[in-house]
Amino acid sequence: MELRSVEELMDLLHAGRGTRHTADGGGPVDVHDHALQTAALLRRSHPADKELQVAGLVHGIGRLLRPGDATAHAQLPPHLVGPLLGHRVSRLGRLHSAGRPDPYDADDALSLRQACDAGRAAGLHAGVLEDWRTVVELVAAQNSRLGAVD
Repeated sequence: MELRSVEELMDLLHAGRGTRHTADGGGPVDVHDHALQTAALLRRSHPADKELQVAGLVHGIGRLLRPGDATAHAQLPPHLVGPLLGHRVSRLGRLHSAGRPDPYDADDALSLRQACDAGRAAGLHAGVLEDWRTVVELVAAQNSRLGAVD
């Protein structure tokens, strides 16, 4: 599977509503809210870094592709978001999931991990998914101009 449009990505992210993390017993928030919380925390800490924010938004979508698979988070396929959102977003999601350091994005990977850990709080209002459409479209358009998207 490859996400070919922002609309497909938004539909996939919407599908996370009600889907619980299986590795940690479900946790206090579903995949949808966790994605919003992680992205919102990154927006606060790195307001100019749209790619990092979007990486936070999409980092857990592997769980949606393989419901019930506790290892899906660690196996975010790079080809899934890379063609739409670019190499950096894909790489950050992959590094975060695998827990491996990267000399080029070490600080960003750490920021993503910290936001991910903090983004599991019940009651943390992080807005709605539609609030992120413009940011996702900007990142996708930037990568389209670079030749990453047909």
